[in-house]
Amino acid sequence: MPLLEVRNLRLYYQTTKGILKALDGVSFELEEGETLAVVGETGSGKSTLAKAITRVWERNVSLVDGEIYLEGEEILHMPEDRFRREIRWRKVAMVPQASMNALNPVITVGEQMVEPLVLQGVPKSEALKLAQDSLESVGLPRDVVNRYPHQLSGGMKQRVVIAMAIMARPKLLILDEPTSALDVMTQANIMNLLKELKARLKLTYIFITHDLALASELADSVAVMYAGKLAEIGSAEDMYAAPAHPYTQGLMSSMPTLRTDKQLSYIPGEVPSLIDPPKGCRFHPRCPYFANDKALKGLCDDREPPAFELKPWTGRRHLAACWLYQFKSGGL
Repeated sequence: MPLLEVRNLRLYYQTTKGILKALDGVSFELEEGETLAVVGETGSGKSTLAKAITRVWERNVSLVDGEIYLEGEEILHMPEDRFRREIRWRKVAMVPQASMNALNPVITVGEQMVEPLVLQGVPKSEALKLAQDSLESVGLPRDVVNRYPHQLSGGMKQRVVIAMAIMARPKLLILDEPTSALDVMTQANIMNLLKELKARLKLTYIFITHDLALASELADSVAVMYAGKLAEIGSAEDMYAAPAHPYTQGLMSSMPTLRTDKQLSYIPGEVPSLIDPPKGCRFHPRCPYFANDKALKGLCDDREPPAFELKPWTGRRHLAACWLYQFKSGGL
């Protein structure tokens, strides 16, 4: 049984211009102890996926539907008080995007770290000791609990937020752009820390990033999102060696490599509006295959593609939502 199973997840927001379909039918599974990297352009729904799993969506949400199973138990429709008491922080925790700015500048690090546990009934003295232990586990001195955020460097603040997330030893840790706004050396140190914590604490990660090269360091599987949908998902080996979806191919083609000299390319156009997305495949207005193959006219621009199962190299499931694969499996 997978640790996490997401089935047909939808999350819509009410805006002044209409209903924004931030997530529209996303499904995947994640095994315990593995890392799923979620990649895609800005506006593809990556951070919304994290918010849906942790149930911290904005107030203007108009629809939350689907199912999310954690260790076999459905948590998306669980009563909020029970989810807060039993699931959030204890089984699922998140390191938010721009987490260096997530700390309150006028409250000590210790006070901020113990608050979630104190609200769950843990005595403050015990919570403070857990906070010190957690700081120590990410390579920070125990006395950081007495400091204010402005007294810490960017890398130290990032480590503090990671320490907050692992305090209650959750099974699943969601990392939303955990190394953004950090210099290269600090970024490398944080990645090494995440690898060490995963091995030592037996954590399962959902790693959200724009950086495909960074994702390759940590990922067992890769999910590519586009316009609120899952375009492709498979093992990291399959995705990097033989990307199947035209969008994934475009992303990989834009990434330089160290050992080969290749011509870099880009994906023309921009992510479509999630209020009025294109009919059929949402990528078809930017897809080079659709533009050059008359047989795809009236198909890609009319009918939404299901997730076709491809023949993987590694033995793991490899799925791509593209009409190119309706009569065949394997790569293009």
